[in-house]
Amino acid sequence: MLDNIIKILDDKKAMEIKTIDIAEKSILADHFVICTGTSSTHIRALADELEYKMRHEFGTEPRSIEGRSSGWILLDYNDIVVHIFTKDQREFYNLEKLWGSKQ
Repeated sequence: MLDNIIKILDDKKAMEIKTIDIAEKSILADHFVICTGTSSTHIRALADELEYKMRHEFGTEPRSIEGRSSGWILLDYNDIVVHIFTKDQREFYNLEKLWGSKQ
C-alpha cells in the first residue's frame, strides 16, 4: 500500500515525497508519508486524488481525514498516515526532524 500511495501522489505532482518508518517509535502507525503541494488548492487536489484512487483502485478507505480547509491535510490509512502540506506548513511543523526520515 505504501508504494501505491507514493505513486498516486507522485503522479499528481506532489513535491518532496518522503517516508518515515515510525513502527518502533509509535503505536500510531507504521509509516508516515509526507509531501508538499504548491498551494492550498493543490494539496486539496492531492488529498482528493489519493482518497479517490485508494477507494476505487485498491478498495481502501481512510479511517479519517483532517484539515481539508488548512495548509496541512492528514489522511489516516491505519498503518500509513499521509501528511500533505503547503510549503510553509511543512517547514513550520518539520515532521521529518521530529520523527526522523529517509529519502
